[in-house]
Amino acid sequence: MRTQVEKGHLFRELHQRRGILILPNPWDAGTAKLLASLGFEALATTSLGMSNALGRVDGEGSVSRAELLENCRVIAEATDLPVNADLENGYADDPEQAATILRDAAEMGVVGGSIEDWSGERVYDFHHAVERVVAAASIPIADQVNPRILLLRLAHRSDRRKESTSPGQLVLLSQR
Repeated sequence: MRTQVEKGHLFRELHQRRGILILPNPWDAGTAKLLASLGFEALATTSLGMSNALGRVDGEGSVSRAELLENCRVIAEATDLPVNADLENGYADDPEQAATILRDAAEMGVVGGSIEDWSGERVYDFHHAVERVVAAASIPIADQVNPRILLLRLAHRSDRRKESTSPGQLVLLSQR
């Protein structure tokens, strides 16, 4: 089994190589093991899959912070693949409060994370969304996670921006 340091380095290498990196979405240990057996090189947790597995509709507040973090632990421990976590909106609007979920998810074994730009009611102003990612990138995290990849999913945006600071550590992506 790879250590978290090894998973973190592998995850960075996978992002730096040419081509497409496909991150399938397990929702529990069984699907993580199945996807690993199919040859995927890394995984990404899914709030939709987890909500559905719990018999809930995906949406703001359908899964608690504690449930999400436990799901991160279960999936990260299931295989030796690096795991990126869907961290919802960090369970807070405030940048510093939202950022703490990255540290907590890292303690569960993940090596990357994504934070949404959506409060559940409204899209954050772009600059506020960027402040949230900057705060997350500056959270002190144990060395076992570095290098880390942090994604801000601008899923609800129509301005389709792509910006980057500190290549490899902070990536702001627009997805539709």
